[in-house]
Amino acid sequence: MVVRRIRGWPATLTEPDLLDAPVVLRPVCVCDARDDRQVREANTSWLRPWLPSAPGQVAVRSPIEPYVAMVRQSPIRPYLSVIRCRWNARRGIELLWAVRYGEHFVGQVIIWSFAWGPSRSAKVGYWIDKRFAGRGITPTVLAMAVDYCFNVAALHRLEAGIRPENAASRRVVEKLGFRDEGTRVREVHVDGAWRDHVCYALTAEDVPGGLCAQWRSSFATSRSGRLGIHHPLFGTICHSRQRPACASRLPCITAALPALLCTDVSG
Repeated sequence: MVVRRIRGWPATLTEPDLLDAPVVLRPVCVCDARDDRQVREANTSWLRPWLPSAPGQVAVRSPIEPYVAMVRQSPIRPYLSVIRCRWNARRGIELLWAVRYGEHFVGQVIIWSFAWGPSRSAKVGYWIDKRFAGRGITPTVLAMAVDYCFNVAALHRLEAGIRPENAASRRVVEKLGFRDEGTRVREVHVDGAWRDHVCYALTAEDVPGGLCAQWRSSFATSRSGRLGIHHPLFGTICHSRQRPACASRLPCITAALPALLCTDVSG
């Protein structure tokens, strides 16, 4: 394995105004350990079907086994995990960002399985707190990470392996233009068994202007569509699930309909 320092790391990435609160990708630090543990515990059932698990292994007796078990059950384990991740980042093995949405720790993005030389590729993974899903956070941070990998770290290709059943995660990469390159059979051990994964991929040539710029344009268009369209007679007709300010006009519009119908008929 070739070990090298990743260009431009550590890197903190910020999207200040696309969503309802600023989104920040920040390299994990020890202060994130408590938030990480609490959020993961609160999202156990939400995350378990998609996170890797350890295949069964033949038990090997070791004199240090009781101490290893003790550490695994210790409250300091999340802190040790963060330290390991930071050490791996320095060696160019994996990059792990904490995702912050406003003041909240809401998930993580990881880049790993680097292949340098003629390949210059890596894999990307992510997870998010269920309470913050559906707000555009995941595609936003994924686009930020992709731009860093292509424009700063000088990678050429990124892959995301997603279980076929994970419709929400597949929508994220499809929104950003990742290609479906087929299913890899029993590729990764997840939730207690070997699972198929759909391989999605993106190369630097696919986003010459940057993925963030592309995503901002797409998100702004979809948001304007959700907020409503402008009608020359009725003004803005809203489609948001929330009650908008223009909803107060509905009684006036309803009252005006008979007169409008009569005018159309007499004409």
